[in-house]
Amino acid sequence: MKYYKKLVGSKVYLSPMCLDDAETYTKWLNDLSVTEKLGTSHNMVSVSGEQEWIKENSQGTQFAIVKAENDELLGNCGFNSVDQIHQCGEVGIFIGDEKNRNNGYGSEAMGLLVDFGFNYLNLNNIMLKVFSFNENAVNCYKKTGFKEIGRRRQAYYLKGKYYDEIFMDIIRSDRHEY
Repeated sequence: MKYYKKLVGSKVYLSPMCLDDAETYTKWLNDLSVTEKLGTSHNMVSVSGEQEWIKENSQGTQFAIVKAENDELLGNCGFNSVDQIHQCGEVGIFIGDEKNRNNGYGSEAMGLLVDFGFNYLNLNNIMLKVFSFNENAVNCYKKTGFKEIGRRRQAYYLKGKYYDEIFMDIIRSDRHEY
């Protein structure tokens, strides 16, 4: 079996990452439709570099997002940082193929990740950053319970235009509202 159901939802489950997926991740992380939204379009990702990243992060808090109905790899999500002393962390997510975006997979994956942070990492505050032009992502995060806490104005320059970097967070007590 390629994937293991660590955190399970109705549409997706989160699994430890698989080294065999390095080529797929490399394809996505060199796709401008993905990287423009991540702020990493200037990076070049090689298969060997992605294999190293997966090896280094597969035992931590990074997950493959997998479609429940057919075990198709959809993307990646995880904690970019965790501060156990202050009980806070920062998350990130992406869905690779355009056809799989805006189908509820990202919001369900983010919900699973947030619950994991509160219930298993003992976090109280989980934060993320998103660019103002990425309205679909902002709506996804709001649907999960994140609230805007601030903006860094005109902090992202892309294709001749400036965009705000939006900071959003969710705290443990917010999650109980759902």
